[in-house]
Amino acid sequence: MKILIIGGAGMVGRKLSERLAKDGQLGGREISALTMYDVVAPTPPKGAAFKVHTATGDLPAKGETDRLVADKPDVIFHLAAIVSGEAEQEFDKGYRINLVGTQNLLESVRHTYEKDTKKPRVVFTSSIAVFGAPFPDKIGDEFFTTPLTSYGTQKAIGELLLADYTRKGMLDGIGIRLPTICVRPGTPNKAASGFFSNICREPLAGKEAVLPVSDDVMHWHASPRAGVGFLLHAATIDGEKVGTRRNLSMPGLAATVGQQIDALRKVGGEKVVARIRREPDPFIQKIVAGWPRNLDPKRALSLGFKADASFEDILRVHVEDELGGKIG
Repeated sequence: MKILIIGGAGMVGRKLSERLAKDGQLGGREISALTMYDVVAPTPPKGAAFKVHTATGDLPAKGETDRLVADKPDVIFHLAAIVSGEAEQEFDKGYRINLVGTQNLLESVRHTYEKDTKKPRVVFTSSIAVFGAPFPDKIGDEFFTTPLTSYGTQKAIGELLLADYTRKGMLDGIGIRLPTICVRPGTPNKAASGFFSNICREPLAGKEAVLPVSDDVMHWHASPRAGVGFLLHAATIDGEKVGTRRNLSMPGLAATVGQQIDALRKVGGEKVVARIRREPDPFIQKIVAGWPRNLDPKRALSLGFKADASFEDILRVHVEDELGGKIG
């Protein structure tokens, strides 16, 4: 089995590659080769028993996606995107990467595999940003997609394209609307949702963090470990069981910022919580106000996708995976 990860240098792409290297197989099939692609050079996972190739480039550039799928990977994970805050501020850049890049990929798959009976599984990472206010108490599987950000709009269009190319038999696509991945390791990025991770990651590492919103802001979360689990399950799930509606809201955990801080207190103590500095940011507050807070992802749960049990568990995953079990 050959696998391609587009966006392989990102946090989720890196963790996915590490899990694939550890398992050596996907869906009961032995992995023979993995290609990791991004705008910057991805880091190959250690200990892989299969060949790992890394590549860099500009995804929407002419001919780029043709090159990526030329050797006909069996599974394609499309993780690459301009994140929410940057897509809102850089309108043209967001549409070029998030929309043109995605459509180019689907077109390349369409033509490269045109004469093949078996089409590749394409796993597309969408976002709960495809939903827009006003919201019900819980967003169910029947709730319409009316995004209130450019990023959400780009992801919603990607979902429609994925479903249509799948309907036409050009590929075998599954779109997963990821919760906000928290706690993200590394350094802060330009995602408007970044503060959800920052107020946990930085204090646990002994550093100060800025909180730009009020404690009553609620959001939908999943740990990086759960996120990788979503991707692996989406890559191997029976398409016939999914049916024609190929885009799924992933299970997660609804928590307010205040509940996040309470969990942080239980895991790290008062000295850790004291490292959070409140500094309101109207730009972030406006974006977050249009985001979903709580979901009811019955379809995904019935299809075997699994979420974290509590926010404390999410924090403990971070401490275990990223801090060697030690709190700063």
